[in-house]
Amino acid sequence: MSLKTERRGIHVDQSELLCKKGCGYYGNPAWQGFCSKCWREEYQKARQKQIQEDWELAERLQREEEAAYASSQGAQAGPQSLTFSKFEEKKSNEKTRKVTTVKKFFTASSKSLPKKVIEEKSIKPGQLGRERNADILRDLKGLFAPPWDIASPAEDLKEAKAPSPSLSRQYSLETDRVSKDFIEFLKTYQKAGHDVYKLSKIFLEAMFHKRESNIDEQSEFTQDFYQNTADKLQMYWKVSPDKVEKVMDQIERFIMTRLYKHVFCPETTDDEKKDLTVQKRIRALHWVTLQMLCVPVNEDIAEVSDMVVKAITDIIEMDSKRIPRDKLACITRCSKHIFNAIKITRNEPASADDFLPTLIYIVLKANPPRLQSNIQYITRFCNPSRLMTGEDGYYFTNLCCAVAFIEKLDAQSLNLSEEEFSRYMSGQASPKKQDLEDWPADTCPGVKQMHRNLDLLTQLSKRQEHIVNEAKKLEKDLIDWTDEVTKEVKDIVEKYPLNIKTASQALAALESENIEDDKLPPPLQPQVYAG
Repeated sequence: MSLKTERRGIHVDQSELLCKKGCGYYGNPAWQGFCSKCWREEYQKARQKQIQEDWELAERLQREEEAAYASSQGAQAGPQSLTFSKFEEKKSNEKTRKVTTVKKFFTASSKSLPKKVIEEKSIKPGQLGRERNADILRDLKGLFAPPWDIASPAEDLKEAKAPSPSLSRQYSLETDRVSKDFIEFLKTYQKAGHDVYKLSKIFLEAMFHKRESNIDEQSEFTQDFYQNTADKLQMYWKVSPDKVEKVMDQIERFIMTRLYKHVFCPETTDDEKKDLTVQKRIRALHWVTLQMLCVPVNEDIAEVSDMVVKAITDIIEMDSKRIPRDKLACITRCSKHIFNAIKITRNEPASADDFLPTLIYIVLKANPPRLQSNIQYITRFCNPSRLMTGEDGYYFTNLCCAVAFIEKLDAQSLNLSEEEFSRYMSGQASPKKQDLEDWPADTCPGVKQMHRNLDLLTQLSKRQEHIVNEAKKLEKDLIDWTDEVTKEVKDIVEKYPLNIKTASQALAALESENIEDDKLPPPLQPQVYAG
């Protein structure tokens, strides 16, 4: 295997990290290369199109329902036959099914309220169409209007007096501490702080009712809340941009501390499956070395080795955080340790082309737990302004690129042959280690002995593989030789058959008793000659 010093397909142009729509913000693979703002615009366009199609379908079904009702009113009175009764029952069931289907298109939650179900049972047939249209219009309003525009003051007062079970449950110590810090922080903003706290509570109530909704809908609802709250802080309450950023950080901490266990790696998604896939992939790539990735880091330097350990610790610690901003902080600290390690090794500032291969190496060595779930959680529920600009957004985008590279890593990326790559992935062989004679004198003896054992195991594995192949070859030769000898014997037997003849009469007489034995000459007697 030849290890070259040139780049092996790891180089990523910095323009590729930006939004593909050209807005100048950082893109994200989870948003198909768009930034948060452009992705929401594209998502809203697709959603509007889908809602328009559903609306047209609802109108068509409504017309069919009204026509069916009108035809039933014009039917002749009198006893109906059994066949007609069955037809009416079937038509009624079909009508109910259609209305329920249309209702599901526009309802935010998959579960209907029991009160509404009871009211629908008491509606007269002539009022059914008008009630359904009113419900659809109200639900469409709920899809786009912010929660604070929907709730009335009476409803707010009712919520304050009788909070939902989700908010009155026993909070953890961390949740209580975050709540107290949030209230103390908002006191400095007086009226604006009171309104922000009220909006946050309304948002949590709305999220509680959306807990059965799709995770993408909850993410979109959260992103809208961030955006609308930031706009209100700037336009209505005249808060400076710097303070708006601080307020939004506190809002994110307050709401996500409560929502974490409900929206992180939910059972309705395949995040856990992706975690296991990535974890298995990284384990299979444990043999990848610094030289293969062209990582400009020398771990023999004690200070550099400490930086690498700190970077691995930070990326692993990300999973223990509950707030998206804190998870981003772990990624930022890890990235800064990487830049420091490169700077110490080269005695010069690190470049972006040096950073990404090193980040890939750190991810391979750390194998962070629930990596995909953490990335998805940050993407869905982090304040979008942090992911679009700044160092947090830059480092997070690079982490997404590193994970995407690991998932698609092949022999060509590492400048290996397909045979070498397959043997390394299957564990049949391992890359050639550095000669022990070239190692520094202060290298740990245990590390040297470990590499000696690995080299010995590799040699034994090759010898065992050679012996197994030779044994299989010998077994095949023996089988072929046995078949060949059997065939030759069969041919000879067929060519020269064995005929067994019976004994003749003369030979039989010799074996029988001879009555003329006395006529035979006497047997020869030995004679002794005197010499």
